This record gives sequence, structure tokens and C-alpha cells, in this order.
Amino acid sequence: MMTVQFGIDRLLTDPTLLAELKGRRVALVAHPASVTADMTHSLDALIAAGVNVTSAFGPQHGLKGDKQDNMVETEDELDPRYGIPIFSLYGEVRRPTGQMMSSADVFLFDLQDLGCRIYTFVTTLLYLLEEAAKFNKEVWVLDRPNPAGRPVEGAMLVPGYESFVGAAPMPMRHGLTLAEMGHWFVVHFDLDLKYNVVAMEGWWPDAGTEVVASGYGWPAERIWVNPSPNAASVNMARCYAGTVMIEGTTLSEGRGTTRPLEVLFGAPDIDAKAVAAEMRALAPDWCNGVLMRDCWFEPTFHKHAGKLCNALMLHAEGSAYDHDAFKPWRMQALAFKAIRRLYPDYELWRGEDFKYEYTNDVLAIDVINGGPSLREWVDDARAGPDALEALATSDEAAWVQMVREHLLY
Repeated sequence: MMTVQFGIDRLLTDPTLLAELKGRRVALVAHPASVTADMTHSLDALIAAGVNVTSAFGPQHGLKGDKQDNMVETEDELDPRYGIPIFSLYGEVRRPTGQMMSSADVFLFDLQDLGCRIYTFVTTLLYLLEEAAKFNKEVWVLDRPNPAGRPVEGAMLVPGYESFVGAAPMPMRHGLTLAEMGHWFVVHFDLDLKYNVVAMEGWWPDAGTEVVASGYGWPAERIWVNPSPNAASVNMARCYAGTVMIEGTTLSEGRGTTRPLEVLFGAPDIDAKAVAAEMRALAPDWCNGVLMRDCWFEPTFHKHAGKLCNALMLHAEGSAYDHDAFKPWRMQALAFKAIRRLYPDYELWRGEDFKYEYTNDVLAIDVINGGPSLREWVDDARAGPDALEALATSDEAAWVQMVREHLLY
């Protein structure tokens, strides 16, 4: 069986590509999942291959991936082994400074993404491209799979709602690899820089489980390494475009448990079986393609810490999983709608005092969704599934058409 070769592996085994880096100062943007096929970290592998790595950059959660919660900043440091600066892109700054950009000539971007607009590595890529254009630097994206595959889902971000979790007008589940996203960024924002992609070989996200693309995005032969502390499985990556919205609510997304962001909700005062039944009654098609199971957990930290919570767990895996039928964004919206119908006065949304990703005077749920449409739909007792379906379908079709020319696989 043919194996999938990621961008980092192609770079390290291609003398022509390595020759292009010879004599140049190179920076690496990486995290714990930036590993080669033999599980060597990209920083170690590049230096062992003779690449002159003069600096490294860590995104949210840090180069080491040691920052557990959201909005926990990482400081700059000096790498104890190689003596090079490790700059944080989630500390005092989100956008690399001129001093940081002066540390290298070529920037290798090697981050594993989850295929979701809100996952901040997407915005980190845009900021790097914009600064590289400003300082005449070169950016190479060492491409990696989108573990959620090609499906596109969700309403488009509304202009004016841009944030660190919303880089540009795109739906929640974007269906691209980061190299493809970079191509779109360069065109959409009219960036003038040398942009190079080291593409994957053998990645066919539309081919199905019977071939090398088993997992419909994540190759079966590759070991999953958490790109961030709570991205612990391919199941989480598939569910994330929906479950991440729980961060804008008072419900638990499972942080403080061993399976965060794999549940539709957890709360001590909500009947999970009743919510599941209401969801199936309202929009049965939105519940397809995944196994939904009621369960219990007691978070050790975060929301509802120390309280017994009833929850709905998602299993986008095994024989129950249908890649084309599973719609995590719709399913999560439906869970909110069911809770609102069963518990009309429930304090569902986090208030404006909770500054999600450092935004001001905007509800966290609206920051996450890139606009108020989903929240308004949930809260409108007259609005049924057809209304959200119409909005999403139109936006999804527009996005698919917009990015079609940038697909590499």
C-alpha cells in the first residue's frame, strides 16, 4: 500500500529542495505535531539534515504544546539544546515583529491543522504571510493533511467580525490544507511575497477508506500527535468544527476530562437523553453519520469543575461514521436549539464580560461563529432548521467555488 508523504518528509528526502535552503538562514514554525514519519521533531530533523535553522516560532499552546487551556500565553525563550531563539506567536504578540522576522531569510511553516477556521494556526499563517510580504521574506508551507477532509460547512464569517479565530471570510469547516489556505490568502489579500509549497504525495482526501486515504483525511498509517493539548484524536478533529462552539456557552465542552471537545455539551442541570430526542425530532438528517451516546463526567477543572455532568458524546469513527453525512456544525447548532426549546430560560451564552480571544463587547459565541446568525437562529423560537440550512448552504457553495482553483490534491 502506498503511504502518504507529508511536506516535511518530502523536504528532507529531496536534495533539490534542501539545496534551495543551503547557505540561507531558516526559521521553523512548529508545535508538538510537527514530526516526521519516524516521529522525529521537525526542528531536530532539519538541523540533523544540515539546514541552518537560526530561530523557531511556537503558535498558540507553544512550541512544546504545554499550555493546556485557551488564552494562556507563552513566553519567548532560548532553546537549551541548539541555542536559538524560540519566539512565541501567542504571548506579547500574535503577529511576528520586525525583530523576529529579521532572524531568518526563509520561514518554514509546519503546523498540523484541524480544518476549522477557529483553530488559530490558520490566522497565524496569515499573519506570517503578511509580515513576510512586508519584510521581503520567503515562506514555505510544509503541507500536512486536513484530518477532517474536504467537506465544507458553516456560515461565512461576516466582515467586521475578524479576530484571531476568524482570519477572513470563510466558513467554520474550510476543507483545505494549510498550503491551500496559504494560496488563497496570497490571492485574497493581494500579498506580494515568494510563497512556496512542499506538497504531500499520496494524499487523496476524496478517495475513501478503501485506499491510502482511510480516515477521509488522516492517513491510517500515520500516528496522531496532538497539535494542541485538547486535540487528542482524529475523532476530535472531525467533531471540532461543531464542538468548538461550546466555548461560547456556559456548557462544558469536556475540558477537565480525558475527551475534551468530543461532546455536544455537558451540564449538571440538563437531561442529555431528552436533548438527543428533541434533536432527532427537529432535524433527524442533521444527526446522521455519527454515533451519539449519552454519558456522564465530572470535570476536574474548567466549567462545572467537580460537578457531575450529563453529556452527549460523539463517535465519528467506526462503522457508524459516514463522512459525507456527518455535519458537526449543524449538529452542534441543533443541540443548542434543542436545549433552548427544552429549557427556554437557560443561561446558554457566555456574556460580554468574557473576552474571548481578547475581543471586546462581542459575545463569545458570535466571535466563534464570525457573526450573530447562529445565536439568533437558536434564540428565535419561530426559526426552524430550514432557515439555518438555507443560510449555510448558500455560504458553503460560495466558498467551494471561491477556493476551487487553489486545491492541490
